[in-house]
Amino acid sequence: REAVYVAVGIKPNGHKEIIDYRIAPVENIEIWGEMISNFKERSLEQVELFLSDGFVGIKDMLKQYYPKSKFQRCLVHVMRNIKGKVRVSDRKE
Repeated sequence: REAVYVAVGIKPNGHKEIIDYRIAPVENIEIWGEMISNFKERSLEQVELFLSDGFVGIKDMLKQYYPKSKFQRCLVHVMRNIKGKVRVSDRKE
């Protein structure tokens, strides 16, 4: 069991491409930091929006490298957190 980090970029024309990926034993901010740092080293100059699971510290890390970018938490992860706060009897509805 390992964590797989995948960064997918979407160009202005809508074309998607894998920018980078990593496989690591656990999810941690250091791995994300390596990936984001690598984007800069490979001349990824501007990022309009980062979409992520909201991992602790990632927003601050992103602002170090791409201060003009916006951050949005992944809707799937938001819904999972909300579901955990809804009474079990009300979840089906």
